[in-house]
Amino acid sequence: MTSLLEMRSITKTFPGVKALDQVNLDVKEGEIHAICGENGAGKSTLMKVLSGVYPAGSYDGEIHYDGQVAEFRNISDSENKGIIIIHQELALVPLLSIAENLFLGNERAANGVINWRDTFQRTEQLLQKVGLKEAPSTLIETLGVGKQQLVEIAKALSKEVRLLILDEPTAALSESDSQALLDLMLELKAQGVTQIIISHKLNEVRRVADTVTVIRDGTSVSTMSAASGDITEDRIVHDMVGRDMSDRYPARPRNPSDILMEVNNWNVWHPEHADRQMIKDVNFHVRKGEVVGIAGLMGSGRTELAMSIFGRSYGRNIGGEVQLHGKSADVSQIDRAIDAGLAYVTEDRKSLGLVLDETIRTNITLANLGDVSNAGVINEHEETQVSEKYRGAMNIRTPSVFQKVVNLSGGNQQKVVLSKWLFAQPEVLILDEPTRGIDVGAKFEIYGIINELAAQGKGVVMISSEMPELLGMCDRIYVMNEGELVGELTAEEASQERIMSLIVTE
Repeated sequence: MTSLLEMRSITKTFPGVKALDQVNLDVKEGEIHAICGENGAGKSTLMKVLSGVYPAGSYDGEIHYDGQVAEFRNISDSENKGIIIIHQELALVPLLSIAENLFLGNERAANGVINWRDTFQRTEQLLQKVGLKEAPSTLIETLGVGKQQLVEIAKALSKEVRLLILDEPTAALSESDSQALLDLMLELKAQGVTQIIISHKLNEVRRVADTVTVIRDGTSVSTMSAASGDITEDRIVHDMVGRDMSDRYPARPRNPSDILMEVNNWNVWHPEHADRQMIKDVNFHVRKGEVVGIAGLMGSGRTELAMSIFGRSYGRNIGGEVQLHGKSADVSQIDRAIDAGLAYVTEDRKSLGLVLDETIRTNITLANLGDVSNAGVINEHEETQVSEKYRGAMNIRTPSVFQKVVNLSGGNQQKVVLSKWLFAQPEVLILDEPTRGIDVGAKFEIYGIINELAAQGKGVVMISSEMPELLGMCDRIYVMNEGELVGELTAEEASQERIMSLIVTE
């Protein structure tokens, strides 16, 4: 196969930081090429160089595209050559229709007048290509994330894409939506569309990738080929983190003691649809030193359960009782839930877990300002000391606690969220998708933190869509389906097959 894209010795420097150092990438025409690496390794920076976000002249090295030297000054330059990037945060306008989104900025018009008939006909053709049956007039806000991802791909196809770049395309998708997207990638490959996928999900990489390039600390360290049988999860992980990881889940002694928290007869109704019950007579408990998992498909009610317990931050007409140390606990508001000893690490760290435009220091102390203030005035020196302590303990990779969290990698952002809640000194920590969108190295560090909390006698409730993660980390697993707990398994009893069997038979 001939090369469609060659990036040679790409070096990109920011003030005080070399983000890319002599990176090489060779993408063959018609292949799916995966780029793997830890958060902060330089994957997104490399794609921004390629797409013209960082224009020619702002980096060293050369880009050769379709046999010619390419110097992209902006995104339009790269798109005109058929290079389209779909970011993890989708760039769709919720209140516009599918058709309007597909041709936004690329309208099918003559003399300033949009040809709507042509627009809708072309939209139907593109939706058929990506397997969507929705009408072109359907508003984006009515679609789930999986279908929105397909709309983004249809939008790329409308621009006569030759090289499609997908950045963490399945990070927010259910298992079935993820499989549908991977199938579509293989179909596009059969149609001759060259693709680059950035992903932390190594099983998905192995399923679709012809070639894998691993980037570590801003340098390309290896390239492996499916044709030669080089691509294995163990090798990718080794090259990503620079060491062997014989066990993805750090071992810990499992010796839970007394019951720490009990939730009894918990019922929750939808906040807007009064006749729709989201959580139905849920009962569960967590012991001191225990990691309890909650498994279930997307939409099973896991997040709604967690948020409703944590200060009733979801739902209405909430009934039931939460007990801590055998006594009824007031969790009716978020501040009261925190005072009672609960903490909740949200699945959506960017929107709900962090103040992105504030510093690491500000974010870490946010849930427990009383401990760094006097008479309502924050002691900034003490706040700095606290944040420095957690920066070291949590291995947050940053030159300073005065760095804004928006500039951190996903794994380091998650460590800031965890630091915030650990500083609040909870007794029970509810973790909702704690490793979503972060790499294997950062995952291992977060697993170590969870084990340490359990060793201190804390109770941990872990919600995860990754069943191997629950099986590797939890002492017990509750299985949830349609707002109800449909089963409970010990670590010894649990398997992916048993969990799925409980979901589909109840």
